[in-house]
Amino acid sequence: MMRAGLPMYDLPELQAVTEAFWNRLASHMRAEGIADVPARIEHPTDYDAHWLEPGLLLSQTCGYPMRHRLKGRVTYVATPSYAVEGCGRGTYRSAIVVRVDAPIRKLDDLRGATAAFNDMQSQSGMNALRAAVAPFSREGRFFDRVIESGRHEASIRAVADGEADVAAIDCVTWAYLERYRPSEVAALHVLDMTAEMPGLPFVTAGDAGEDLVAKLRAALTESMLDPAIAVVRDALFLSGIVILPDDAYLAIDRMAEGAVARGYPQLA
Repeated sequence: MMRAGLPMYDLPELQAVTEAFWNRLASHMRAEGIADVPARIEHPTDYDAHWLEPGLLLSQTCGYPMRHRLKGRVTYVATPSYAVEGCGRGTYRSAIVVRVDAPIRKLDDLRGATAAFNDMQSQSGMNALRAAVAPFSREGRFFDRVIESGRHEASIRAVADGEADVAAIDCVTWAYLERYRPSEVAALHVLDMTAEMPGLPFVTAGDAGEDLVAKLRAALTESMLDPAIAVVRDALFLSGIVILPDDAYLAIDRMAEGAVARGYPQLA
């Protein structure tokens, strides 16, 4: 049986509209001739197992794992665009957030601070933050301490509660939380934005053929134009999809290599 999920922005507040988006997308997939389209999406907690499960039809992943542990094991389909601050056409940035009452005005003020990040394989939470502070690092260090939180929402709570001083948050996640959980971000503000990178890609199974990829792209395109789910797209901030060149996600590698070249190989 084919499997599908859209786990990257799977906040509980968004699950109903995400499933509504999937229902319409699934209809367009069937119209394109894709067989065995699942009626419902999964809401996985073990992302690797989900991305690598046999029969994966469609999912969304982060560009960093796609370029590393998933390289050659999933197939790129397309990149969504989001209508939020920090995003471009198929691109996004991370919001570097600190407490409103913190005496921090620029990145260099964070020297010796505590940083929270969601995951070592995260472009938005780890790689982007590492690259942003790498120019200020000394002998491979910049922060006094780093905390791996597991999720962007947990990083935000760590900063708000004073357990950490800073976190880099995917700007789409930040926009969702500003809309759906304003009380959780009220004590924080955006200090800076990280460099623009390709957005979080839609992927399918590593052994997917060109015909299936073409049909998935057609179904996604139709879904982004479908007037029946315009309200759903607005709730998800979705504004379209783009098919990026094969080498687009090499920018993530170059960002990591730039930090290494500055003597800052890991967030520390």
